[in-house]
Amino acid sequence: MKRGFGSDNHAGIHPRILESLSLANIEHAPSYGTDDWTEEAVQEFKKHFGNEAQVFFVFNGTAANVTALRAISRPWQSIFCSDVAHINVDECGAPEQMTGCKLIPIPSVNGKISVEALENAFIRRGDQHYSQTQVLSITQPTELGTTYSLEEMKALVSWAKCKKLMVHIDGSRLANAAYHLGVGFKAFTTDLGADVISFGGTKNGLLMGEVVIFLNKDLAQDFKYVRKQSGQLPSKSRFIACQFTTYLKNDLWKDIAKNSLERAQELYEAVQGIPFVKLREKPQSNAVFATIPQAWVKPLREKYFFYVWDEKTFECRWMTSWDTTSEDVQGFAQALKELAR
Repeated sequence: MKRGFGSDNHAGIHPRILESLSLANIEHAPSYGTDDWTEEAVQEFKKHFGNEAQVFFVFNGTAANVTALRAISRPWQSIFCSDVAHINVDECGAPEQMTGCKLIPIPSVNGKISVEALENAFIRRGDQHYSQTQVLSITQPTELGTTYSLEEMKALVSWAKCKKLMVHIDGSRLANAAYHLGVGFKAFTTDLGADVISFGGTKNGLLMGEVVIFLNKDLAQDFKYVRKQSGQLPSKSRFIACQFTTYLKNDLWKDIAKNSLERAQELYEAVQGIPFVKLREKPQSNAVFATIPQAWVKPLREKYFFYVWDEKTFECRWMTSWDTTSEDVQGFAQALKELAR
């Protein structure tokens, strides 16, 4: 399968991260997170999120979201999220099944939710007949390739804290948001008062692995039991941890985010003005959303694979990754131009 624009999950392992796996593959090492590689990775995360951060490795993104939410909610409670949030539309009901909570999707604009929309949904407090909202889950960047500004993040977190809600950040592409905003991770997470983050690896050049980061360390007290009961305690933890150490050290995370964002913006500009191509706003992450004629989908996908986001309108999602090149972008744009003739 040649490089396409289907998903950053389609990309292989970044060479430096692949090398880290080989370097960790020596002799024997203690299991279940008691090895030196895990400790080193934890210290790297503390550098980026603060010394109070509590770090736990899991296998995949759905697990990171579900276990984080399990730790900060109870079955009679509910969770606010965007109507296009991954936990709402792409996790097969796992958050609701495993937490027992009710998800309350909030209408979004280009993937973003607002304080006004949240305020309208925050009702019936103390009513024993109604699920009590406990968590605000924010996807940063959003599923539609937009990124909340620092001011927007501050407003959302401040509102949640005013309402005594916990704040979860679904950060499967959190590095892309940090790079777009031009700040470190801490500036729009720890410093604003977020409680727990699902931090992505797989979409960012890793073989596998995600991280649950508790910024409020008191909430992490029983998480080791939640993780184990959820089947997410890695025995050979070093092979997840070593990847994250390499990813965070020497700004590799920033290099990966830079390429994926720049290639997405290049793609946006390359297809602008092509007849019958209708674009959303300029990407602030590594996703370009465009509506194209239905008849174009099949011939275009034969050259460069991608997904149709909306089967009714034929809005498509074109994703870039750490290994996307300008040649890929220009070749894709040329294929679109040929279809438009």
